Amino acid sequence: MQVGSANLRQIGGQHYKTQIEHWDYVLVNDIPYLEAQIIKYLTRWRKKGGMQDVLKAKHFLDKLIGYETAKGTE
Repeated sequence: MQVGSANLRQIGGQHYKTQIEHWDYVLVNDIPYLEAQIIKYLTRWRKKGGMQDVLKAKHFLDKLIGYETAKGTE
């Protein structure tokens, strides 16, 4: 599903196409920011950033865990 015309252009770099663009997946599923970043980095790590993207996903996950723990979410 394409949401808007922004999917028709790429700003900078080489873009790898997937069946659904990350931002469309996030918007359609109403995924919060930290969770969206985790999904982004874990979905692209083999094609783009390698182990650095896995570590970025972990960093966002650590932040999410810390935030949810601090507010008492189980």
